[in-house]
Amino acid sequence: MIRRFLRSREAILLGAIVLLILLISTRYEGFVAPSNLANVFNDTSPLIILALGQMVVILTRCIDLSVAANLALTGMVVAMLNTAAPGMPIPLIILLALALGAIMGAANGLLVWKLGIPPIVVTLGTLTIYRGIIFVISDGQWINAHEMSPAFKAFPRAVILGLPVLSWIAILVIAAFAVLISRTPLGRAFFAVGGNPHAAVYTGIDVGRTQFLAFVISGTLAGLTGYLWVARYAVAYVDIAGGFELDVIAACVIGGISIAGGAGSVGGAVLGALFLGVIKNALPVIDVSPFWQLAISGAAIIVAVAFNARSQRAKGRIILKRAEHAT
Repeated sequence: MIRRFLRSREAILLGAIVLLILLISTRYEGFVAPSNLANVFNDTSPLIILALGQMVVILTRCIDLSVAANLALTGMVVAMLNTAAPGMPIPLIILLALALGAIMGAANGLLVWKLGIPPIVVTLGTLTIYRGIIFVISDGQWINAHEMSPAFKAFPRAVILGLPVLSWIAILVIAAFAVLISRTPLGRAFFAVGGNPHAAVYTGIDVGRTQFLAFVISGTLAGLTGYLWVARYAVAYVDIAGGFELDVIAACVIGGISIAGGAGSVGGAVLGALFLGVIKNALPVIDVSPFWQLAISGAAIIVAVAFNARSQRAKGRIILKRAEHAT
């Protein structure tokens, strides 16, 4: 078991993260302080949540480019609701964010499932639509901290057992996905559909419905992150989280989630997000321009894809065995 883990993609990525942290600590010793590492995890929590949602979509041979736009639209809607009704309970706001995100995810899933439109085309279109809706409903105006209620802003920042609520939500999502992927028929269906959709049909799995559910999950998590993002940073505007979908996809690819579908793990997606999170937090500390983050992320993606292509190990859990033909 241990030997297999040490040879796994997750172990290599974990080692790379540890090495990166140690190298950064040679320039700034405070970076390895537990409090700072907790802050890095908290800063990376939105990316972790979205990467896990993206993971199940990619496992089914699809992709969701609209997650950041979903996040932004949901964030703007709940911020506007809060300014109009400051006394609205936070649990109700969260439920509304989850529902709105799920509806946008379902819209993507239905277009892919029922109309057979390629996922990249669907989500590129809905990305633009969602961004346009934000501008229409907000008239291009910002919602700033002084317009938001104290309770609205306080929830993701509240500290429980030394960690902010935002971090605890990310931890709960990680645990939920670990169970979903490894212990449920739906989790196995994600791998089956991505590994061999034609064979999956013969086992009774509805490929279109499975892909639809993956989009709904991704959208729901994007909606949740929309509230958490706006509340934490106390601002909502048209271009919020602009381009963040690229970071989400990068986290999945770096974490070993195969773009071809059917291969990946929860641990890989989380570690991929943490890898990018460490880079993002480290660059200002070591006096490197944040603009280098894009170049570093791009290089990491290329290296990860090349590693995946050359890797000789199995491409994930085998759900369906191919029948051997008699010779």
